[in-house]
Amino acid sequence: MSRGAAPKANGPAAQSAEGSAVSRKRASSLAPVPAYTRLGRETLHKALRQMELIRRFEEGAEQAYMRGLVHGTMHLSIGQEASAVGVGINLQELDCITSTHRGHGHCIAKGAEPKYMFAEFFGKDTGYCRGRGGSMHIADVAGGNLGANGIVGGGIPIAVGAALALKQMRRPNAVACFFGDGANNEGAFHEGLNLAAIWKLPVVFVCENNKYGMSTSIERSTAVSQISTRAVAYNMPGVTVDGNCFADVAEAAHAALTRARSGGGPTLIECLTYRHRGHSKSDRNRYRSKEEIDGWIAQDPIDLFEQDLLRHGLIAQDEIDALAASVAREIEDAIAFANDSSAPQLSSLTDFVYANPVEAFHGG
Repeated sequence: MSRGAAPKANGPAAQSAEGSAVSRKRASSLAPVPAYTRLGRETLHKALRQMELIRRFEEGAEQAYMRGLVHGTMHLSIGQEASAVGVGINLQELDCITSTHRGHGHCIAKGAEPKYMFAEFFGKDTGYCRGRGGSMHIADVAGGNLGANGIVGGGIPIAVGAALALKQMRRPNAVACFFGDGANNEGAFHEGLNLAAIWKLPVVFVCENNKYGMSTSIERSTAVSQISTRAVAYNMPGVTVDGNCFADVAEAAHAALTRARSGGGPTLIECLTYRHRGHSKSDRNRYRSKEEIDGWIAQDPIDLFEQDLLRHGLIAQDEIDALAASVAREIEDAIAFANDSSAPQLSSLTDFVYANPVEAFHGG
C-alpha cells in the first residue's frame, strides 16, 4: 500500500521533521519498540485494522457525499489515523472520549460500527443519533463516546466534567479529550486544563496539531512553537510526539492514561500530524501548496505502521492483504445497510431531541 517517499523538511511540515526523522531511524532498525512489546501481535493487528477502517470509512463517506447521499458538509481526518488509534488502543471499555468536528476516527477507535455511522451520515433512523446528528455530532454514550462537537474546543469542558464525575464515583477510568490546534487559543482550553490540574482529574488532553485552524497556520495563530509547552502553566506534564507514528502516540497515551487512572492528574499530549484533505468539503486549499500536501502524504501513517510491523516480523504481507480485504467488505456492507435503512418518520421529528416529550412544554 505504498503511498510515496519521505518528504523534504520545508515549510510548515518542517516542524515535525526532526521527530519524524527519529521515528524513521528507529523504524529502520530492529531495536525493540516498547509499544509493540507491551501490546503484542494481536492488538497491533487490531490497531492496524482500525486505522485502515477509519481510512476506508472516510473515503467511502467522501464518495457518498459526491453522489449526493450526504447533505451538508463533512470534515475528514484522512492522514491523522495514528493519533486516534494510538490513543484509542489504550482505552478501556468504561473509559470515555470527547471528540471534534473531525471526529470519525475517534469514534471508530472507541469501537463505533461503520454501519451505524453511515446510517447517521445518511440521516437514517438506524444511525447512532437516529439520523439527527450527522457527521459532526455522532455520540454513543453507552460505548463511552460522549460526542463529537461542532464548537472549537467545545469538548474540553465536557471532558473535564466527565472526569470529575469519574473521580467522584471513585471509578478507575479516564477520559481522552481530543481537540485540534485551533482550540489551544480558546478560553475553554485554558479553563479546562487549569481546573483539571487543580482537582487532579483523570483526563488526558490530546491536541491533534495538523498545522491549520481552518486556513490559518499555527505559526500565525499561536505564540508558542509547541502547544505541549502550555502544560507548564497548569503544572501538568506536556509532551509532543510524532502524530503519524502509531508507536509514539501509543506510548505517550499509555503513560498519560496510567497516570490519570492512578490519581496523578491530567496530561497534555500534542500529536504533530496533517490532514490530507481540506478543512471541509468546501475548502479549495488555496492556503497550502501541492508540495506541502504531497510531502505529508508521503508520511502516510498507515504505510509507516505497516512497514514497521513488517520489519519487526509482527505481520506478514498476506495478513495485511487479508486485513484490507476484510475492511473493504465491511465498508461495502455498511454502506448497503445505511442505504437500506429507513428514514425517520415526520411524526418523530422532536423525539430524542429534548429530555422530556415536547407535549410537556405545552401542558400536554
